[in-house]
Amino acid sequence: MARSSTNILANRALLTLMLGHCILDMYVGLLPILYPVLTHRFHLSLSAVGLISLAYSGMASITQPLFGVIADRYGTRLIGLALIWTATTFSIVGLAPTFPLMVALAAVAGVGSGMYHPMGAISARAVIDERKRNSAMAVYVTAGTIGVAAGPLLGAVVFSAFGAPGTLLMFFPGIATAVWLLKEMEGVPGRRRPRAEVTRAAVPVPMAAMVAVILVMMSRNWTVISFEAFIPSWYKSLGYGAAFYGPLATTVVLASALGTVGSGRLADRYGRRGIIIGTLILTIPFMLLFAQFTGPSGFLTGGLIGLLAASTGPLTLVMAQELMAGRAGLASGLIMGLAFVTGAIGVPITGALADAFGMQTAFRLQVVVVLATLLVTPFLPSEGRLAALGRRRAELAGAE
Repeated sequence: MARSSTNILANRALLTLMLGHCILDMYVGLLPILYPVLTHRFHLSLSAVGLISLAYSGMASITQPLFGVIADRYGTRLIGLALIWTATTFSIVGLAPTFPLMVALAAVAGVGSGMYHPMGAISARAVIDERKRNSAMAVYVTAGTIGVAAGPLLGAVVFSAFGAPGTLLMFFPGIATAVWLLKEMEGVPGRRRPRAEVTRAAVPVPMAAMVAVILVMMSRNWTVISFEAFIPSWYKSLGYGAAFYGPLATTVVLASALGTVGSGRLADRYGRRGIIIGTLILTIPFMLLFAQFTGPSGFLTGGLIGLLAASTGPLTLVMAQELMAGRAGLASGLIMGLAFVTGAIGVPITGALADAFGMQTAFRLQVVVVLATLLVTPFLPSEGRLAALGRRRAELAGAE
């Protein structure tokens, strides 16, 4: 089960984890399509409806470091329980009779996401070939992106037919996948960290580099989630129907999936830091064009935003894991947890800007976030620096 494979897509362990990641993140993709239903049902503003994302992603963010520590200490074979929790709680979100109760249920559902993400990341790291770590982690992350992309398409069908109570149907894919995941993880024993890992964990983490990695991940997530969350509501206000804005939202997410795979392969060849800086710079003109020109051109410009903005996610994740060698679960929980919370906070902020100045201006202001992010990129660690850090930790571990 845990054997690595140089052929990434022949790695059964990785494929199983990818399936779980895909289904879990499908629930995130459903939320933006639920927003137009809720604004009509509860007479909400865009900033208010963004609280659903804040509740779900915020709770996932807060709990991820905790579950990361648990994964480092005890292993990840019960990862399927995360899907059972999310599928069960999310399925009743749409049945809530009041908006505050709906927000509370979304927060409870977020705990499952907080459990799966660090456990999935540390499990994926353990079963992939070290020589293709960027590519393999990119493929793993892409599975989640595909799930997010499938969410709007599925939501457009289900919520158009059943309204908010359609969330009840979302119980079944999560439970089915969870049963399969638990079965597949039976052969993976729980573990305590070997002494060498404890020694490596004791080596001080370069804080400037770690902060830079976290800030880049936070910025990129704010941009991606804001665009994904408000494209449906914006295009609906422009007079477009679900048949247009559902596929548009899906296009943005699918393009981001392609970006994660492509960036992983490029990073294996040219290094992570250069790819991150390049994608940040290239995002700017397409964000401005997307905000300026609506309609069918949005499929191109929105797709390019997704392609570029989401592509750095797996690269920063691998950076964090290498900076905190011996504590990969905690590193995964921190990097993804803070990214989640930034998206969760960023969505209401973007929504508030849209309420005050219009959605077009709110999208344009995302350029400011990208420009600010470029200021911290000189502190990102290079492959050479990470390799030197790894050698130092290995020497200390060997001296024990």
